[in-house]
Amino acid sequence: MPATLYARQRQMLDFVAQFIQRFGYAPTLKEIGAALSMTSPATVHEHLDRLRQKGYIKKLDGTSRGLEIVKENYRATGGGDIGIELPVLGYIAAGSPLEPYTDPNYYISVAPSMISANKPHYVLQVKGSSMIEDGILDGDFVVIQHQQEAQSGDIVVALLPNGMATLKRIFFEKDRIMLKPANSTMSPIFTTHCKIQGKCIGLIRKFV
Repeated sequence: MPATLYARQRQMLDFVAQFIQRFGYAPTLKEIGAALSMTSPATVHEHLDRLRQKGYIKKLDGTSRGLEIVKENYRATGGGDIGIELPVLGYIAAGSPLEPYTDPNYYISVAPSMISANKPHYVLQVKGSSMIEDGILDGDFVVIQHQQEAQSGDIVVALLPNGMATLKRIFFEKDRIMLKPANSTMSPIFTTHCKIQGKCIGLIRKFV
């Protein structure tokens, strides 16, 4: 069994693997730091060195993109060669806290063309019917691009001041923010501020 990965190490390993899988070459320290909001190149280097010591990556000298994934160890942690593996972090529902997923090691494979290589991504499973008129149904999986900004009309994961998280279409009005459901039977949520946790950029539906 490969060595245990801490959350930050797993996030970095996934990002490097996603980047290589999409572009065919590794990201630089600067690109990794920008994607994971890490301002210190020394900290990025330290995490990469831990991944090297644990056998997940190899470093090639003499190039800024000298990283390789040790595929057999990455596959053993849930990574893979077909598609890009994204972690399923939990459930998202209107007016409810973000509920952790029952299996912390659950990953879903998505097409490399679905995601951007310079930002981390994750998956949430939808509970409820607040977005059905946008084609997002109860039980669907949504692919979320981790970012803290959004434009009016984007479907986002928004964290409200009361600590509740919700998946809604966001609109920035003059003195307030409207989080609008895609369900004509439900009312919008109005707030003066919220924290954007990510933007919905894809949908996965599994048929039983």
